[in-house]
Amino acid sequence: MRMAQYTIGVDFGTLSGRAVVVRVADGEEVGAAVHEFAHGVIERTLPATGQRLRPDWALQDPEDYLDVLRTAVPRAVAAAGIDPSEVIGIATDFTACTVLPVLADGTPLCRLEDLAGNPHAYVKLWKHHAAQPQADRITELAHRRGEPWIDRYGGKISSEWQFAKALQVLEEDPAVYERTERWIEAADWIVWQLCGRETRNACTAGYKGIHQDGAYPSKDYLAELNPAFADFADTRLAHPISALGQRAGGLTAEAAAWTGLPEGIAVAVGNVDAHVTNPAARAVGPGQMLLVMGTSTCHVMNADELVAVPGICGVVDGGILAGLYGYEAGQSGVGDIFGWYVENGAPPAVHEQAREAGISVHDLLSRQAAEQPVGGHGLVALDWHSGNRSVLVDHHLSGVIAGLTLATRPFEIYKALVEATAYGTRKIVETFEQAGVPVTELVAAGGLKRNPLVMQIYADVLRRPFSVASSEQAPALGSAIHAAVAAGAYPDVAAASEAMGRVEKDVWQPVTANADVYDRLYAEYTLLHDHFGRGPDLALHRLRAIRNEALA
Repeated sequence: MRMAQYTIGVDFGTLSGRAVVVRVADGEEVGAAVHEFAHGVIERTLPATGQRLRPDWALQDPEDYLDVLRTAVPRAVAAAGIDPSEVIGIATDFTACTVLPVLADGTPLCRLEDLAGNPHAYVKLWKHHAAQPQADRITELAHRRGEPWIDRYGGKISSEWQFAKALQVLEEDPAVYERTERWIEAADWIVWQLCGRETRNACTAGYKGIHQDGAYPSKDYLAELNPAFADFADTRLAHPISALGQRAGGLTAEAAAWTGLPEGIAVAVGNVDAHVTNPAARAVGPGQMLLVMGTSTCHVMNADELVAVPGICGVVDGGILAGLYGYEAGQSGVGDIFGWYVENGAPPAVHEQAREAGISVHDLLSRQAAEQPVGGHGLVALDWHSGNRSVLVDHHLSGVIAGLTLATRPFEIYKALVEATAYGTRKIVETFEQAGVPVTELVAAGGLKRNPLVMQIYADVLRRPFSVASSEQAPALGSAIHAAVAAGAYPDVAAASEAMGRVEKDVWQPVTANADVYDRLYAEYTLLHDHFGRGPDLALHRLRAIRNEALA
């Protein structure tokens, strides 16, 4: 009798890492464990020194990532009750662009004694938005020179991406930049720690690293940005690009000791948390848009053709699945916005009421909001508390709530913020379709798919049904699917997705009466969106500049 085979998917999020043990034959998840990052998101002060960070900074400590391998993986295997010898592969996914400076052997600069107190030596998390000036210059120069790759990124390069963050290091701390021998996504760095080999995956290289048609931006272009930046791609990014699902190498003895897994098992090349989720939800066909809804939302979808879509994050050949063009758009803040309001806006009485009811504040506000008819609060909000990723690609924008009165109640503000994120998604979907890229199905994954208020509002605002990924740990399942391919259990990701992925079709249906009202509210959102986001009167930019000057 053949022994059962398993793979492990490890999903590195913003605040924690989750390991899931998955049966290769059918995708059954048999064990899971979570490890919270000890340092979390470093936004205010550097732990090593207490140094205050400037606005829009978001760092992490890479040691937290290794702790996930040391704790969550063995705990997940123990929870599954399987013998580690039954595990044939491991794969990882990461938030992106989450990027760090390292030496040629992979040592993070923040581990060096003389750089432990330097913020630029640490991981720059995806939501580090302090490189907006560099991103603006990268975009402006690309258009001025007629660089062909700029249209692949919706006409704008984000401050979240690799080049903007690296250029910020060069211009703000040339000494740290000089010590940087590799500039590497955490998605690739963690694979390096597992198998001992440096690799670069096609997903992060394409979407976050401006790698298109086999090349990075030219030396001439980079030199015009900054003469010292001319060799950035040739030196700090130089490495062959690996296809998704490919084997990066075998698990090293050191990593085997960390994880309790057999030395030499397959380690798959890295991937991004959103893009790796498509196979888990069986959303790999053209037109199937997957919304990975958590602290932020990523909108990822395959298509047959290459089309320029304004304001998207990128389109990459094979960026999700070989043989198709993978498109990505996104919203920088979604669950983060709801969390911000609960922590900073909901009054003590609301928290006390939730405690008495034995539920979370989110659940209490959601239940109260669901009882109110659509439009009953008289509010409309802009979902830009973390800037706008798509379609304006401007992280100097900020949130707006219009229509507040002395009669406005906490749940009404909460509902307006949920609706704002749904409007942002509708803006993205409409932009795709206006550009000639049809969206035929919407599939939700991530933590927010569990909130009935959120999902019904999204279905109503978009006037479309929503399917739902069955897995509660869909990114980790997606990684486990890629691990199965890397281990040779399936010929490709599509085949593995069919066998191991799971989805519940059309779970949420739009209510016509609600959708009619939301059409009117969306029209108001669009007016605010264009006034505050497209100018010419960019008041939000001026407010941010005043804040930054005050905090300098």
